[in-house]
Order: sequence, then C-alpha cells, then structure tokens
Amino acid sequence: MKFTSLFIFLLVSKLAFPCQCPLTQLSKAECNKYDIIFRGTVLSVATCDNKPGVAIFKIKDLYKGALTEQFKVIFSCDEECSYQFKEGEEWIIYSNFKQIDRAKMDWCSRSRRLIKNVKEDYYTATHGNTYDEEFKFLQDSIGIHRLLKEQLTPEQLKNQLPTPNQQIIILICSLACVLLFYYLFNKFFK
Repeated sequence: MKFTSLFIFLLVSKLAFPCQCPLTQLSKAECNKYDIIFRGTVLSVATCDNKPGVAIFKIKDLYKGALTEQFKVIFSCDEECSYQFKEGEEWIIYSNFKQIDRAKMDWCSRSRRLIKNVKEDYYTATHGNTYDEEFKFLQDSIGIHRLLKEQLTPEQLKNQLPTPNQQIIILICSLACVLLFYYLFNKFFK
C-alpha cells in the first residue's frame, strides 16, 4: 500500500510540474549568453523519429549572429519542456550553434512563440514581458543585423589545403625568413 501511494504521488508530482526552467530577466547580459538571436517563421518541420527534430525558419529580423534567410534549428522532442514547432508559427529564437550551419534549441532559453491572444500568452507570465515588448527591446538594444546573401556549402566550410605550388612557395619563404633571422642574429649579437 505504501509503495503504491508513493508511486502515485511521484507520478502525479511529475505530471503536475513537468517543466522547471529558471526564470531570466530580459537584458543585454542575458542576450550575450546566446550566439544567435532572431525573429522568424517556421517554414517546415522534420519531426523526431528517435532522432532530433529539425525546424527550418525564414528569418524576418536578425539580432545576433551571421545567418542566411533560411536557417535550421535542431530540437529535442523528449525533453521535459519541449514543444513541437508548427509550420507558420512566428518565434523569437535565442540559441547557440550546434554545428556551423545549424543551432540547437534549448527549451529553457528565452525563445518564445507569438501567441496572438495576450491573455493566453504563458510566456508573458514566465518571462515578465509580452512578445511585443521583447521584440521592441531587441530592436532598440541590439539592433537588426543584415542577413548573409548565400549559404556556404559544406565543401566551402572545410579547411582547404594549399596546392603543391603554394606549398613550395610557403617552404621557400619560410626558409628565406629563417636564413635572414640567422644572418641578422649573427651580425648584431656576436
């Protein structure tokens, strides 16, 4: 009986308080914790099938980071505070890079979606400001940045080795610098 009561209590408490994220204040210091801050609309969502989901956003306003007009955000579907993105939703995303061309969604970040009915906007209660107030703060305090024109391909993001001719030139220049240093050192420090 005690075991059953304990099990029911734990189950109910887990369901009653499923998401415990720390409360944060909107400030420049809070914004400095993130690599990327933007306002955008969800274009498409690849749901989780035993792997992280991917949401592609069309960026309306870029506040921090260097991104193109479309950007991928990876998200986990099995976290306590997770939410399923839906096409057409507008979000303000605060995130950090996971890879060079995509970010990882932290559900406990300040990220929030636009809820048109202000009375139903639970982000206002947890964040302490409305979507419009946050949008205005980002515009005024951080400013809108320009989007990159084109997305770099994975080939362009890799380190490039010099050609054989470039290697020979680098080797000759390095050898010349060593010989010059040796000559000057012997001339002035004898």
